[in-house]
Amino acid sequence: MIALLQRVRQARVEVDGARVGEIGAGLLVLVCAERGDTDVQVQKLLAKILKLRIFSDSAGKMNLSVKDMDGRGTSGGLLIVSQFTLAADASGGNRPSFTQAALPDEGRRLYDAFVARARAAHPVVQTGQFAADMQVHLVNDGPVTIPLRVPPTLAA
Repeated sequence: MIALLQRVRQARVEVDGARVGEIGAGLLVLVCAERGDTDVQVQKLLAKILKLRIFSDSAGKMNLSVKDMDGRGTSGGLLIVSQFTLAADASGGNRPSFTQAALPDEGRRLYDAFVARARAAHPVVQTGQFAADMQVHLVNDGPVTIPLRVPPTLAA
């Protein structure tokens, strides 16, 4: 699974002009399931995201996670948006290939599992809409943008 994290002051997702998800300060999480991903990748990726210390403490150092981003144990929001294009391979020419992205049904299952786990582990979780044409609005904080990847399980 692949995720691109953007530390934000605020972010929202719209579909057909309607707001479907919105957070204040926290993380915009663009997530992509790859072929071969399982619930193991979902669990590992979410655990890493929730523990990643990329918010500033009172000394201005990146020492706080989204779970304790204000230094007093107050959680920031997660806005989770599916984005299969994170699996793009542009090495073969000018048109990217998306063959490493999970097939749509499996991608949806893994995305839904990721969101369900996030909601069980974190108090503020909003989402986009899987497979929709979305408009994502954000105010980057920093900017801080971190790519993460938990490789797919190799077939036995």
